[in-house]
Amino acid sequence: MKMSNNYSAHQEFYLFAFTRYGNLQLFIFIAILSIYLITMLGNLLIIFLVYLVPKLQTPMYFLLSNLAAADVTSTSNCVPKLLSITLTRNHRISFSCCMTQLFFFLLSATGEIFILTSMAYDRFVAICKPLQYYTIMRKNVYISMAASCWLLSLLNSLLHTLLICVLQFCNSHDINNFYCDMISLLALSTTDTRSHKIFLFFELSVIFLVQFILIIISYIFIFAAILKIRSSGGRMKAFSSCISHLITVILFYGPSLILYMKTKGSKEQDTLLSMLYLVVVPMLNPLVYSLRNKEVWEATVMLKKKILRSSLVG
Repeated sequence: MKMSNNYSAHQEFYLFAFTRYGNLQLFIFIAILSIYLITMLGNLLIIFLVYLVPKLQTPMYFLLSNLAAADVTSTSNCVPKLLSITLTRNHRISFSCCMTQLFFFLLSATGEIFILTSMAYDRFVAICKPLQYYTIMRKNVYISMAASCWLLSLLNSLLHTLLICVLQFCNSHDINNFYCDMISLLALSTTDTRSHKIFLFFELSVIFLVQFILIIISYIFIFAAILKIRSSGGRMKAFSSCISHLITVILFYGPSLILYMKTKGSKEQDTLLSMLYLVVVPMLNPLVYSLRNKEVWEATVMLKKKILRSSLVG
């Protein structure tokens, strides 16, 4: 019997993540909760530092705060449900919650792709055109860049979420992951999704691969400019200014490329790669920038002193 299009709104999905580790559920819960708290603390700290410390109110750190916001969004979108599953063993998720999760996942993932490209452009201008840096990267320019990243991400996530909403799910509702990912939902749908998959492949090529290629091109010019610097100290200083971003790009694109470009693999491998991409990497990003950056450490100390003085005066 053919189902009506609005029937999906009354359905539930089942997120079957880590079901084979029943005896380790408590350990998994504590581990994921610890990582989640560290992730939130690190990323929110970066956002507040950039907002409160004038020294960090530069194009690079402004874009970094947007990257931190994307990490907070992606982690807070998926991890609380995973924590609930591991604690209560209730794997159900309503259709509306699933679509909400899909929307914010696409929003944060696409936003991070565009923001990383914007940060690569910022490093390109800083290394290759240092004398023109503050002329090119004016405040209205880098704010417009960040706004464009979020606007394009919003339109993309809204489009795909609406396309998924009109699909029918008549048979299996079991998602072998800890969040509602688009590939799993397309596989579960009984609607003909061939055109959707073609569109998804085309868009992934345009957004994901094109942005990745733009980052690579930026770093080709950056490395070429660094090699032209005569002093070794100057080369090291120039390279150290972009190493944190380069590590972040590798952390983001590494698991993503493996997850979406591989042809075969078990569901367990997909879940672990998703964990690495959505849980571990957002925790590492603020650590990469804080551990390798004296300005962030100095700003943290400055903020602590400011808070301490305020508390003593109060």
